[in-house]
Amino acid sequence: MKIDVLSLFPEMFHGVLESSILKKARDKGAVDVAVTDFREYADNKHKTVDDYPYGGGAGMVLKPQPIFDAVADLNKEGSKARVVLLCPQGERYTQKKAEELSKEEHLIFVCGHYEGYDERIREHVITDEISIGDFVLTGGELGALVIIDSVVRLLPDVLGNKASAVEDSFSTGLLEHPHYTRPSDFRGMKVPDVLTSGDHKRIAEWREEESLRRTFLRRPDLLENYELSESQKKMLNQIEKTHRSDV
Repeated sequence: MKIDVLSLFPEMFHGVLESSILKKARDKGAVDVAVTDFREYADNKHKTVDDYPYGGGAGMVLKPQPIFDAVADLNKEGSKARVVLLCPQGERYTQKKAEELSKEEHLIFVCGHYEGYDERIREHVITDEISIGDFVLTGGELGALVIIDSVVRLLPDVLGNKASAVEDSFSTGLLEHPHYTRPSDFRGMKVPDVLTSGDHKRIAEWREEESLRRTFLRRPDLLENYELSESQKKMLNQIEKTHRSDV
């Protein structure tokens, strides 16, 4: 996968891209990430990329020319990249969107600053507008890093265990079950007996039930559109009864 990032602050990406899974993925050749200061594409002698908004108002607006030309240059070899604008007005980012983007060959992220973007950028350059949540950041860089991390870890052979990404919270539609490791008894707090039983069928059932329990208690909204199997319906019914008796 090829990922290009257009940012006025490329230095914000260095530490993250040179660490952990992202660094390993780049070293393996699973992904090629390049960060470009789109100020380099400004066609005026002062390299300004913003201007006052027509009609007045607070703040400055990013001009269309630098971003139009930068995206055209990154696509000049015939690439049909998905061009993602980081914007609080965009669709809410989800694991489903991460899985969708992970199937692309080329992604371009546009990270803005100031008050906003010239609307012609949205209308003629951008293919996707994404928000990572209902809050406002100083710029799009942190949002782009979040999306890049979530997409790259889904690429083939990036994670050491192929099952890891499949079993993540949200990938199955439910929150992930609890995890435990050694020692089995830590200061009197013990690992559930089922996990040390060696009975893989019982362990799988326990994990499924705990995943349902955690989703019911923490994110019940996820269950609204989740298609439960018959066995899961029985589990959830028992979970609801237990919860009502405990309240």
